[in-house]
Amino acid sequence: MRIALAITGAWFLLELAGGLYTNSLALLADAAHMLTDVAALGLSLFAVKIAARPATHQKTYGYLRAEILAALANGVFLVLISLYICYEAYERFSAPPEVKSIPMLVVAGSGLIANLATAALLYGSQHDSLNLRGAFLHVVGDTLGSVGAIAAGIAMVAWHWYLADPIASVLVSVLVLYSAWQLVRESVDVLLEAVPSHISIPAILADLGSVHGVLSVHDLHVWSITSGMPAMSCHVVLRPGFEDPGVLEELSRLMREKYGIEHTTIQIEGQSLIVPRSEVR
Repeated sequence: MRIALAITGAWFLLELAGGLYTNSLALLADAAHMLTDVAALGLSLFAVKIAARPATHQKTYGYLRAEILAALANGVFLVLISLYICYEAYERFSAPPEVKSIPMLVVAGSGLIANLATAALLYGSQHDSLNLRGAFLHVVGDTLGSVGAIAAGIAMVAWHWYLADPIASVLVSVLVLYSAWQLVRESVDVLLEAVPSHISIPAILADLGSVHGVLSVHDLHVWSITSGMPAMSCHVVLRPGFEDPGVLEELSRLMREKYGIEHTTIQIEGQSLIVPRSEVR
């Protein structure tokens, strides 16, 4: 991430200067995305360090959700910058200004190389957390921006079609906006302790209920402490007269091996506390 931050920071300055010199909105849009990348990578790096702090008596889960907050901030920044670029493009549609196309192509090409190198650095880790995924999406947005700027530059060199510049910036912004909105939604789901998208509550109820000796399951909760770290708690009612000390171990094993939930809290109850099996709160 440090190397990615250094590369992105250097090419942001190059693309900003190139965009101002060539009067290209597509290049300035790409530079703006790179500026958010600099902020996103810096924020993500800071969040990784914060998240590594140990738990305390006041913060029993530690600072794991610092990465989720960073992912949410990155998503919001991406949404705002995409909307701003669309607004700027709208202003240019009626009278697209002349753009110095060849210098623009040179700068956009160098930006594409830098973005591809940065994306390669982050690709292997982007599945590990929403925070790193947010940083990766910023870089992907920049890569698309560079591709759009190159395409617009070719159109302007070949046909002097300067309308290609705002069109390319809008197309790239819409693609980035879509990815950013997904990131915001997933971050909010973690903060609201929603059930992870890959886990089915009815399936968990059925699997727990199929364990020998289990009569019913209630007060089932599944959430994410942070991305990639699901947790579960529930109450399990055993059948009358059933006293097998291994049932708790079997329930925990089922959650761990089938659903990847390592952090489980399962309360065993007697028949007198039976509630309807379908109840989930």
